Amino acid sequence: MVIIYVIYLVLFVVAIVAACVCLKIKASGMNVKDFLEFIVAINDLDTLYIYSKSKIHMNDSEQKAFLKEAEKMFSKFEKVPSMIWEDEYEKYSQVLETYKNIRMLRWSETTA
Repeated sequence: MVIIYVIYLVLFVVAIVAACVCLKIKASGMNVKDFLEFIVAINDLDTLYIYSKSKIHMNDSEQKAFLKEAEKMFSKFEKVPSMIWEDEYEKYSQVLETYKNIRMLRWSETTA
């Protein structure tokens, strides 16, 4: 019987902590959904960063995939204040630079 009370107490504490976190996120002017998507986008940023550093020359399908994933990641980062992800700025800049280079390369190929 005591174990059931302990489980209820732990669940109550977890619910209170989750509610406090959600209220803090809302108080900072963000949606909770946007913040959770941002957490996932950090993993995407790490993957794109490694990919942009290791792949100098990409074929067309790899370029398209990189551009598509980078655009998704950029849109998620735009919804969150930059002070939250300032630690990730170097990776973001590298991915953005690779994104720009690929876009320019693809643009020059289509206009030529």
